[in-house]
Amino acid sequence: MTTEPTLPQPTTVPTQRSLVVKTTSGLERPEATNQAFTVAAAAVAAGVEVSVWLTGESAWFGLPGRASELELEHAAALPDLLAVILEAGTVTVCTQCAVRRGITEADLLPGVRIAGAAVFVEETLRPGAQALVY
Repeated sequence: MTTEPTLPQPTTVPTQRSLVVKTTSGLERPEATNQAFTVAAAAVAAGVEVSVWLTGESAWFGLPGRASELELEHAAALPDLLAVILEAGTVTVCTQCAVRRGITEADLLPGVRIAGAAVFVEETLRPGAQALVY
């Protein structure tokens, strides 16, 4: 009686999940803004690869001191959330948003970059990526 050889079963390697958070609000919508940063900081704390995109009025939060202008009762301070994200994540100001506001690379906080739509699309289409927009 012959038995067929046992072949190794293919294993699936779990895809590393990443989170891309795009925030479009600034001081005019403090809850939406703070929620985006809170979710991103929580993901960083959980060990997830995180990329935060500052678009529209949120572009200002890429500059020194601007995050402290947002005050929201019963919420973590925006400068603290931003610091957590910058420790292990990526923060990007939209190119067009920066140009419309006169923001240059020299104006930004250390670790913040300016990039455009092609980079955003690349990040959101990576295997395992999840995008959220606030």
